[in-house]
Amino acid sequence: MKRILVRTGVVLVVLIAVLGAAWWAMAAGYLGEERGAGTINGAKLPDAVVLARTATAAEGRPEDEDTRILFGDLHVHTSYSTDAFMWALPINGGPGVFPVADACDFARYCSALDFWAITDHAEASTPARWARTKETMRQCQAVGGDGPNSDLVSFMGFEWTQVGRTPDEHYGHKNVIFRDLADASISARPISAGGVATTALRSTAIGIRPGVLMLDMEHADVYNDFNTFLRKVREGPGCDAKTSSDKLPADCYEEAATPEELIRKLDEQKLDPLIIPHGSTWGFYTPPGTSWDKSLAANHKPERFSLVEIYSGHGNSEEYRSWDDIIAGPVTSQGPTGICPKPTATYTPSCWRAGEIIAQRCKAEGGKDCDARAAYARNAAANMGVAGHLAVKGEAPEDWLDAGQCTDCFLPAFNYRPKNSVQYGLAIRRFDNGEPTGRFRWGFIGSSDNHRARAGTGYKQVDRRRNTEASGAISERARVAQLGDVAKEKPSARATQIPQSKLMEMGGFQLTEFERQTSFFLTGGIAAVHAKDRTRGAIWDAMQRRQVYATSGPRIQLWFRKLEDGGKAVPMGGIVESEKNPTFEVVALGAFKQKPGCPDFDKQGMDKERLKSLCSGECFNPSDERSKILRIEVVRIRPQAKPGEPVEGLIEDKFIVHNCTPSPDGCRFRFSDPGYSAGKRDAIYYVRAIQEAEPTINANPLNCTRDASGKCVKVKLCYGDYRSGSSECRAPAEPRAWSSPIYLDWPRVRRG
Repeated sequence: MKRILVRTGVVLVVLIAVLGAAWWAMAAGYLGEERGAGTINGAKLPDAVVLARTATAAEGRPEDEDTRILFGDLHVHTSYSTDAFMWALPINGGPGVFPVADACDFARYCSALDFWAITDHAEASTPARWARTKETMRQCQAVGGDGPNSDLVSFMGFEWTQVGRTPDEHYGHKNVIFRDLADASISARPISAGGVATTALRSTAIGIRPGVLMLDMEHADVYNDFNTFLRKVREGPGCDAKTSSDKLPADCYEEAATPEELIRKLDEQKLDPLIIPHGSTWGFYTPPGTSWDKSLAANHKPERFSLVEIYSGHGNSEEYRSWDDIIAGPVTSQGPTGICPKPTATYTPSCWRAGEIIAQRCKAEGGKDCDARAAYARNAAANMGVAGHLAVKGEAPEDWLDAGQCTDCFLPAFNYRPKNSVQYGLAIRRFDNGEPTGRFRWGFIGSSDNHRARAGTGYKQVDRRRNTEASGAISERARVAQLGDVAKEKPSARATQIPQSKLMEMGGFQLTEFERQTSFFLTGGIAAVHAKDRTRGAIWDAMQRRQVYATSGPRIQLWFRKLEDGGKAVPMGGIVESEKNPTFEVVALGAFKQKPGCPDFDKQGMDKERLKSLCSGECFNPSDERSKILRIEVVRIRPQAKPGEPVEGLIEDKFIVHNCTPSPDGCRFRFSDPGYSAGKRDAIYYVRAIQEAEPTINANPLNCTRDASGKCVKVKLCYGDYRSGSSECRAPAEPRAWSSPIYLDWPRVRRG
């Protein structure tokens, strides 16, 4: 009997050891396989289809114009980005993976783009993934051909995903896009941002825990592959920071902490890519109080950023507002401090709402120090950056009402950062010794920022769970497993301030309001170019000239020009030195209304089941009827003429509003600015073409119930998880196109 017990004990110990080893191997990423880049299925589109699209792109243009409008998406992620792979997991309602090849097929057959770029996060790349991505992009181009009748031009790129703990450390995300597909024309390796993003991914990234696996054993291979994906990122050797980028081995992991370093490393490789800032107002990762000001420093080379992404599936970053999301306080031994500003008629700071929540709980408990607790909560939240919501224990997304949001902006980014808006960036200047020496001169683009390998998602307002970033747990058990202790916290009437050092150790979703922000995810925007033809060179040249514009998804056609006496008109993106009052011309045609389903040529070029799974059965399928343009809004910005000049009076958001006679032929009008010569200062002009309203996913992100005074007292969020299910959460919105600015320089002013 004793021997039996001993043997049984030994067997149990061995069994526990084996299970423990398997548990560890799964968590450490040793049981999975590396995923490939997928297989391109779609054939080249028929030449007749491409030629017809090219002809349509020239409709309505001014008689003396020789360019045509092409549409694309310069911001697309696949499962080679960590967050994209995570949201593809079955426990989040995904199919398991969204490979690079899917993005190529989607751009060609679902969204019918003219060009696109892959921009997976550099922080998640490895040499093998970079090589596979390049090869797949070349295959995508080979299918479409390289001639003037190519059906799709593909650009190679990566995203530099920088995140700072404080406003002074934060420079934001940039897409780096290369003109050609040959190895010599592309960075030897993606260059990551270093800092918080890389530390979180390479050192503290947590994969799918074995406990989560128990909720969905059917897809164990997918979760094991995800953990292997993370392990391979961590295992890559870091590059020598002292070695020039062109001398580094191809298989090391390269970092650049600032835009200055990023540009230097690209220059060392003798590369001159487009570097495009995006998501500038998105408060999911941007610390409160962040502004464009520090990015104007000479060493950060603002002149190298010729384009900016003004709109994406993460919202609109155009509009400046004068309210503060936080006020900078004194610098202490622990670093800079934040002071919570008071609410305005249209804006409630999140830190202020933290105090209201604590005060309400305190009074409900019969507490006597409720005002003091509320004040502490406001201060705690103001000094915890993007994680300020964690000052309130047991908080629910609905508790925050409309706090932190721009309630009078068009489809705004979540937790809006107004001093990182495009309008603010155009209004400020760098001054050295009192003289203007630097400024941003951006062209505007839109793109999707889609993380499901779906390039150009804004063509139809369908399939919210695929065409936007709205994802989440498939059950409450899965949700608790994702969020960990935060999901189990009980509400408390006392706030807690967590030091920044501790916050960064926590990592994961608990740092962000990721459940609340799913109500702000939209289908993507579009980048439009005025190109001479459909070739790679013509598209690239148009982007370099800033002869581009953005739309919120629909393919509105837009021309904006400065008319010259006896000379060729200056197109959008142009820079003109002049003392004369300018006259401008605007021409806008509404996008073609969409028919359901997919065109017949799609069915001929791709398997029916593939179309259904990839495109959700809904492709870009234009009718012959255009939507109507309702009005043209002119924006005038006069950049600062002296240090410290307040920007509030320099941004005239509706300088002129022209109401159009609704017509399928679009809207045309001319306007002048008689005040330009009188002002004797530089001026910037751009236009918005506003189209008739249509049902739009998450156009009313919070669904606020307001009291008699207009205050939001209740919200109904559109979750990305099981709680909102398949609801499309549509509301009316007026789609629009933003022209790139025309920059007028007053010659007698010394300019930057």
